[in-house]
Amino acid sequence: AYINDNEEVVVKPLDGMGVEIDEISSREILEKYPNLNIDDVVGGLWLPKDGQADPVNITLALAKGARNYGVQIIEGVKATDIDKNNNKVKGVMTSEGYIECEYIVNAGGMWAHEIGKKAGVAVPLHACEHFYIVTEKIKDLKLNLPVLRVPDESAYYKEDAGKILLGCFELKSKPWGMDGISEDFEFDTLADDFDHFQPILEKAIKRLGYLETAGIHTFFNGPESFTADDRYLLGEAPELKNFFVAAGFNSVGIQSAGGAGMVLADWMDKGNSQMDLWDVDIRRVQPFQNNRKYLRDRVTETLGLLYADHFPYRQVETSRNVRLSPIHNQLKKLGACFGETSGWERANWFLTETEIKKGILPKYNYSWKRQNWFENSAEEHRAIREKVGLIDMSSFGKIKIVGKDAEDVLQMIAANDVAIEPGKIVYTQFLNETGCIESDVTITRLSLDEFLVVTPTDTVQRDLHWIRGHIPDNANAYAIDVTASEAVILIMGPDARNFLQPIIPQDLTNKNFPFSTMQEIDIGHTKARAHRVSYVGELGWELYISTDMSNHVFDELIKRSNDYSIKYCGLHAMDSCRIEKAYRHFGHDISNEDNVLEAGLGFVVKENKPSTKFGSMIGKNAIIKKKNEGLNKRLLQFRLRDPEPLLYHNEPILRDGEIVGYITSGNYGHHLKGAIGLGYITCREKEESSISILKSDYQIDVAGNIIDADASFKALYDPKSAKVKI
Repeated sequence: AYINDNEEVVVKPLDGMGVEIDEISSREILEKYPNLNIDDVVGGLWLPKDGQADPVNITLALAKGARNYGVQIIEGVKATDIDKNNNKVKGVMTSEGYIECEYIVNAGGMWAHEIGKKAGVAVPLHACEHFYIVTEKIKDLKLNLPVLRVPDESAYYKEDAGKILLGCFELKSKPWGMDGISEDFEFDTLADDFDHFQPILEKAIKRLGYLETAGIHTFFNGPESFTADDRYLLGEAPELKNFFVAAGFNSVGIQSAGGAGMVLADWMDKGNSQMDLWDVDIRRVQPFQNNRKYLRDRVTETLGLLYADHFPYRQVETSRNVRLSPIHNQLKKLGACFGETSGWERANWFLTETEIKKGILPKYNYSWKRQNWFENSAEEHRAIREKVGLIDMSSFGKIKIVGKDAEDVLQMIAANDVAIEPGKIVYTQFLNETGCIESDVTITRLSLDEFLVVTPTDTVQRDLHWIRGHIPDNANAYAIDVTASEAVILIMGPDARNFLQPIIPQDLTNKNFPFSTMQEIDIGHTKARAHRVSYVGELGWELYISTDMSNHVFDELIKRSNDYSIKYCGLHAMDSCRIEKAYRHFGHDISNEDNVLEAGLGFVVKENKPSTKFGSMIGKNAIIKKKNEGLNKRLLQFRLRDPEPLLYHNEPILRDGEIVGYITSGNYGHHLKGAIGLGYITCREKEESSISILKSDYQIDVAGNIIDADASFKALYDPKSAKVKI
């Protein structure tokens, strides 16, 4: 939802997703909720199919249905330990004896953290005190009022039998149970803390005047668990095969339970998730996040963020500075503004030299429009496009696959052909049996028996889980996470060769160091590896440096910058460059629901490569079938013709006036002078021709404004990729 320039509420992004939702005026709000103070209300959102549910009765009904299908439910029994063998679930030890089983689901709520520990599985969640009050009966209160949510005031209201339940998601919450939760804590409450609840109540009284004289029947304070990022934990744990987790639902358990149960059952039945669950997939969790102090500090913030405005690029403020690049402090001195992902502090943008001299602090001023760093990032973008820029990507996930069978294993897992010479690099996906994308990586062959898989920061645990899960028992190969062992510094731009050549004695000419190759180099007083690849669409090298040598190499780069100026660039500039080049982003543009051919990545797939002793390429048959049957959707790149609006994701795509898809990722293309987005469109029946698709008129719905857009299958920037190969 957005507020437009006329201070009207506009809600359009959900139009393409089948959600019935209406914009209503403040007058219409008052009609649905009499006596509400609307003096400062601009408008609201009406969900006519929203409703209320009784969790206890629903649970009993589901239990009865399960029993009717033969399920045995045993209550009052304590699970004392998890039995496992060869890194696979074997059974559960209980206070009443041993239960042998093939699968375990940890749905232990706020106890799930401790249950996970018994299995050696990280389940990072922490309980918080959670408050609501129930009033006495209120005279003449209209019955069956809709649920009212006022996010700006951290409050929600629910009418029940002539009473009002007022609940809150206060901005600074109170963690509970830091020393563990006692075994006899069951359906219990915590001590009242009216002082903590009072600020919410004071705002509520101004919003709904009759609360001032209503008596309080119940003041409830009970614990509820919250995760480190406000998204719940679902799926098979990467540490233990057949150990599934369904926990940390962050106050949305009742509305998510049916779907969560369905997808977990489907996952167990078919051996893999059948839909894109990456947003809540437990494999996004980093092992360190199971630390109790980290969780205690983080959940003071995440509970309140549920009702906070989810601004683009909003950063968490608690539990920061946990994972630092080796050159973090040097970047900090250079004016970096850091963002956090998977615990890593990454430079998202830099202050200008003038701003540093003025003493301006590098911090975000959030907005739905152009934020305070927009022009800083634009300068960084232009430096990468026109000259040369430096980006710290030490947070890149790095997985080594080692052993005499490493090539055969990767030939089975990877869509591309990895039977390459040492020093060569391939871009590839890992596919599932349906031909959809499980991972998006580069693979560098370091030696005959050693490969390096480079993956996005957030997906290291997911990719390790996928790789290890597909290494046959009889294979001489193993996979290890080596992310922390090397820093990675990117030197990107048309002047990258000129910048690097004087401080690297090896020949960097295109003839001797072509694209998609790697060489060991000398730089300063040490050695490093230079990988000639690019995620920004320009000439450049990624320098992989032993962590202990990284500050020395960075010092050498700074010395060189005194003679040949280089721009320090952040992740925002990197992302705006990659979207101009139409490079895909895993988790947005591609997922395990997206077929690799429909994603426009068929050029990577080598389904006819020879089978290995472990079998054919995963997804081979699905690729052949899809090629024969045709594509149902296509990924296009869009550029807004109006240079002012911004794109983020989920904006509806209109083809000839009809919604046919939505933007999967967006950013501003400073070189192309307009917002750029990627997004899938549904193909018309028997539509095969790319020409007919591009002949249509396309528009993007941006906050209720319909904006004309150019559409393309090829990258709008350097479609022939000549710049990366010069």
